[in-house]
Amino acid sequence: MTAINAMEYYQKQFNSGRLGSKTGIIFSIYTVGQMAGSLFAGPICDRYGRRGGMFAGAWGIVAGVAVISSAHTKAQFIGGRFLLGFGIAIATVGAPTYILECSPPQWRGRLTSLYNTGWFGGSIPAAGITLGTSSIKSNWSWKIPLIIQAVPATIVICFVWFLPESPRFMYQNGRKEEAFEFLTKYHGNGDRNNPIVQLEIDEFEEAIRLDGSDKRWWDYSDLVKTKNARWRSLMVFLMGLFGQMSGNGLGYFNVDIYKSLGYSTHMQFILNLVNSFVQAITAWIAVSLTDRMPRRRVLVTGTALCCLMLAANAGFSAKWATYTATNKNLNVGRAGAASFFLFNSAYAFTYTPLQSLYPAECLENTARAKGVSMKIFVISCTSFINLLCTPIALQNIGWKYILVFVGWDAFETVVWYFFAVETQGRTLEELDIIFSAPNPVKASKQRSLAIVDQENGVVRVVAAK
Repeated sequence: MTAINAMEYYQKQFNSGRLGSKTGIIFSIYTVGQMAGSLFAGPICDRYGRRGGMFAGAWGIVAGVAVISSAHTKAQFIGGRFLLGFGIAIATVGAPTYILECSPPQWRGRLTSLYNTGWFGGSIPAAGITLGTSSIKSNWSWKIPLIIQAVPATIVICFVWFLPESPRFMYQNGRKEEAFEFLTKYHGNGDRNNPIVQLEIDEFEEAIRLDGSDKRWWDYSDLVKTKNARWRSLMVFLMGLFGQMSGNGLGYFNVDIYKSLGYSTHMQFILNLVNSFVQAITAWIAVSLTDRMPRRRVLVTGTALCCLMLAANAGFSAKWATYTATNKNLNVGRAGAASFFLFNSAYAFTYTPLQSLYPAECLENTARAKGVSMKIFVISCTSFINLLCTPIALQNIGWKYILVFVGWDAFETVVWYFFAVETQGRTLEELDIIFSAPNPVKASKQRSLAIVDQENGVVRVVAAK
């Protein structure tokens, strides 16, 4: 929608304007669909499996694409955006949960964080496709990119049932032997006595409850009923809130920010494409380091960098706004664009890998699907505010709106410093000890050791004092 919103024939068809309240409604209704979908996502994934959640979500996306790409009125377009959000909410609960639960412990962090960088697998082709179709002199300029959105969802519909189900889901639903067969085949190279397999089996038997709240679609009590649970939910809430309120919502209006810095329409589309590449490369670098990077340090330092880069962008934008049409220093505009690129890179390094990984690491097994649903709901609420208010604010106060996020990112940095719990290098079940501690933040900074008795194949986790 970032590039489509700037297309001539899209604007002629719907007359929404590039900024303002009409655009805000079109953008933000997508997040209303996410809010609604998140209420069903957890129960669907707990009842029909992680594959079932991906399958149902993909059908919602296809339905949304059909409505939106055939729209002749603004009302139909808005309805299609709602359906898209509804379907994506369900799919984005099932997919990261599936990856986390299927990954071997030594790959879990990297694979789960890699999942969230898949966003660039859509944003980069989308930016390239819209750059190409922007020259089409008809409604197909905006319809073609929208139709292509259905391709990944169609692939999921066709092939998801050929994947094995999550072993944790199978164990939680009484299919113990199937779960152990999965672990033996994919984590132990066919050897059921492999220490990693034995560790996971022991963790399953100790931590997974066959009568947990995941068996009751209406029961979200495991998210709040104990201090342990409330600390876990706090981490999920903070990631959902800060992950969408750090200024990344400005990215939906990249082309308008580039326009305000003096770039031509064609260059706006090119910069939008280049920005997607830069963010993707930065995020992939972060993913490659995920297994070694402390979560606390990344969140605190990365959010502080986001604050500084937005402050620089606001300063350059303020200077550019003082120029007249005949008296402009192009270097100021370039510096403003560069600082915005650097902000996007800092955000991609910090939040793109951790938005899926950190909440999933923090949540315990039987509450994971519903906890991720809660995260999606929080993301939807904050995104709704972003997408509704940002076009109105940019139209009315311009660059000054960026200062809101400068102050907010400074606040986020302080909160992460005092409240972020370190999860790097911990098994999912070992974290139960940390979150049950009197001070989970302090406890999370202590080291632990996994001791393997090679002769007897016994694995013990010893927490440091």
